[in-house]
Amino acid sequence: MSDRPSHPPRLVFCDEEGSILDHPDLEAVGVDGPEAQRIALEDWIPLPEGSDLYLLPERSPIAFDEEEGELVVWEEEGIHAASAFLAPAWTRSHLPAYETREGAPTLPLFGYAVLGFADDRFWTTGARVDPDVRQDPWTFDLERIEAGVRGELEAAPGNRVLEQLERCALEYHCRAAQNFFLGRHEAPLPASVACNAQCIGCISLQPDGEFRAAHERLTRRVKPEELAAVVRRHWERVPDGVVSFGQGCEGEPLLEGEVLIEAVRLMRDSRPDGGGTINLNSNASRPEIVAAMAEAGLDSMRVSLNSPRPAVYEAYYNPRHYDFGAVERSILEMKSRGRWVSLNLLYFPGVTDTEAELQALGDFLERTGVDLIQLRNLNVDPELYCEALPEDTVAPGCGVKAFTERLSARLPRLGYGYFNPTKERYAALAAS
Repeated sequence: MSDRPSHPPRLVFCDEEGSILDHPDLEAVGVDGPEAQRIALEDWIPLPEGSDLYLLPERSPIAFDEEEGELVVWEEEGIHAASAFLAPAWTRSHLPAYETREGAPTLPLFGYAVLGFADDRFWTTGARVDPDVRQDPWTFDLERIEAGVRGELEAAPGNRVLEQLERCALEYHCRAAQNFFLGRHEAPLPASVACNAQCIGCISLQPDGEFRAAHERLTRRVKPEELAAVVRRHWERVPDGVVSFGQGCEGEPLLEGEVLIEAVRLMRDSRPDGGGTINLNSNASRPEIVAAMAEAGLDSMRVSLNSPRPAVYEAYYNPRHYDFGAVERSILEMKSRGRWVSLNLLYFPGVTDTEAELQALGDFLERTGVDLIQLRNLNVDPELYCEALPEDTVAPGCGVKAFTERLSARLPRLGYGYFNPTKERYAALAAS
């Protein structure tokens, strides 16, 4: 089948029963900036395998009416907008276009993407940013995962890290946790019960009223020995595998600095050959802890970031007892020791891919020497996010493909991805 539609995809919508339908005449449009817009035929891509479809409650679809030659809002009662949630390793270029009705609920924490239908298939916009198949949905077997959970818990009863990973794998269907129990790829290491930021899109803690968090945090502190035991088990099966502090089911791991420093020492003591990659997923708010972890043997750090502009950053993260300067200092602590750093860049069309952001991000990358950008869709209600940002932050964007092309022209050695690489992969990227 062709990777381009033969005609502009038609609007996809949902009825009151939740059925997903396509309109016979109206053309699907998207949002990459402050307003809905038509999408060039060449920008549409087939909906990636493993993606999900969502009803957007009490939101009237916006579409293009070719007969009238204009954008229209379809306000019929019982009709709701629809959206795609792209499979892992794919980053969207357009949000769905809709008008929110009075009294509509806040959308839960997913990355909403435009959705259209043509040539008997669904279409969206965006790009695959990482060829790694570690979270492709069809590679997970629930029976094998459940057997892996039973085996690990029987082998190490009472390990609080394993108990949290069990919940993540079976209740929250976390692919990273499931991969650990399948004995492959990357092992997550939840370690913190608290956080020093109050992100709008936090999946583990939300104020009452707006919407529920998707996960519950750890409720008991873990010990360095528990973390190290999980890592030794993972490296038995995946000798060159990545292990990562900092997951969605916890707070900020740097608040457990002494625990993490000792855990890294224990992990490194278990690998005299220097193998395996110890990674930290973090908001990078405590440079002194980052430096100590690097001295103890931390190999890489992934820094969560929605913007390198302090006012835009603070609008989303709501930092407590740190500022954006601490984030930059943490990166420099890693780079000064020859370690690897990536950005977990929370990509949002109409913010991340604007002229102002591209310029600021390029400057930030040049100052800090970041090695790789992981392009992750920002999972949040688009209106909730945009309303929190400083005035004039949202502007026409260029799309994810042009975003990477323009950054690459300025920083040719910068890598792109979606997952945490091994240190060997980082080295290969740097040498290419």
